[in-house]
Amino acid sequence: MRGQTQVLVNTPEIELWPGGLLRARGNHAARAIARARRVLRRKRDGRYLAAGLPEGLLPLIPHLAREPGIDVALDAIDQLPARTRPGIDVVPALPLHRLESRLERLEIDPAAYTERTGLALVAEPAWLSLAGFDRFRRPLWLHVDAARAWRSLRDAALRDGVLLDAISGYRSHDYQLGIFERKLARGQSVDEILTVNAAPGYSEHHCGLALDIGTPGEPPAEESFERTPAFGWLARHAGGHGFVMSYPRDNPHGIVYEPWHWRLLR
Repeated sequence: MRGQTQVLVNTPEIELWPGGLLRARGNHAARAIARARRVLRRKRDGRYLAAGLPEGLLPLIPHLAREPGIDVALDAIDQLPARTRPGIDVVPALPLHRLESRLERLEIDPAAYTERTGLALVAEPAWLSLAGFDRFRRPLWLHVDAARAWRSLRDAALRDGVLLDAISGYRSHDYQLGIFERKLARGQSVDEILTVNAAPGYSEHHCGLALDIGTPGEPPAEESFERTPAFGWLARHAGGHGFVMSYPRDNPHGIVYEPWHWRLLR
């Protein structure tokens, strides 16, 4: 997609990455991914499934045809976004796929959680735009409108001598579930995790319109960010670029104060 916006094509089970953004261990996969126009990656665990080469599709796992969601992913290759004009309505949403089973695994009742927090289920976009790279040199995927707004916000801050960097952007439902599973493995309870992280399916990061923002030299996602010149600049200017802080102090959702978390308003 040289000369065009680089796009992550999103399906319920599999992501289709543009070539040149992923690296692999092992000679066979590394050579294939280095040449790939598209890489099919399983969302659940990040495993590489296939490389779309100029000469055709190269499976990177045995029995690719049996992989859940592979037919949908292959169909999506033929339906890449033809345009990336602004407008929230131009990016279709994925179905709220497999969310009930995710929440059951965590023993979270969706109706009770929604009533208690006021948070609604959030669908994932069918495709996302590359908005640069985050602090950790990972590709930063956002809704196409949020990608443009983030670049505008970051550049405006730089003109005022303020450095902003992205900590994270889009997260899938599967990624959010992984956060819970890792914290549970460290001995935290679901109730403890829910004070810091929204339940899978309810995070604003799922829609690609939200990102966590930091500044060089400041640890990521810490309340101390509010004492930096970068936060002061955001408090004064982010609204002019369409961003709002989602979780101020004493917010009605029961989420801890997050001065680093900002969302582009619809």
